[in-house]
Amino acid sequence: MAYLLRTLLLIMLAALILTIGTAHGFWSIGFSHIELAIPTFIFTLFVQAFVMFYFIGVNRLTENVYNALQSPESLHELFDHPPEDLAPYKEKSAQFVRQTQTAKRQTLSWTLLIIVLGTLGFLLGGAHDTGLVAKTVHSGVIYGFSLAVLIGFARQWFYLGKTHLYLRQLKGLFSISDDAM
Repeated sequence: MAYLLRTLLLIMLAALILTIGTAHGFWSIGFSHIELAIPTFIFTLFVQAFVMFYFIGVNRLTENVYNALQSPESLHELFDHPPEDLAPYKEKSAQFVRQTQTAKRQTLSWTLLIIVLGTLGFLLGGAHDTGLVAKTVHSGVIYGFSLAVLIGFARQWFYLGKTHLYLRQLKGLFSISDDAM
């Protein structure tokens, strides 16, 4: 899943660069930046929502595993025959919960900022097109959006790799199949 999300992030970044480059007149591909902005914005929303729910889901899975270890009635969800000493499992699971919470905290704020600034920039682009706001207002928000995308992209890329490893280690610890969530 992390590889799919990284691929989507790369496509999103390429589409944003193409749209901004077209707006500045760096190249002409037969479409105006307005025609490119609509599908790019929709795709950006999709990718950011997908990334956001990935981090929320992985954190929720690790919390569920940790909570199952705390309750003797829930141990059958993780083990066919629960071991006598659960301390190593609890310790490692608590570590995974902390790590996935950190990844979630480090990425969700950028994801939400990207969505909010992208929405504002998109709406202000329409407002500029109809003459309601100056071009500098739309451009300023888009520059802020671009910076948020670059920082968010780097953070998401980094934590997607780390979270993917945490998830594989957690699944390996409890012999959970790779396709289970």
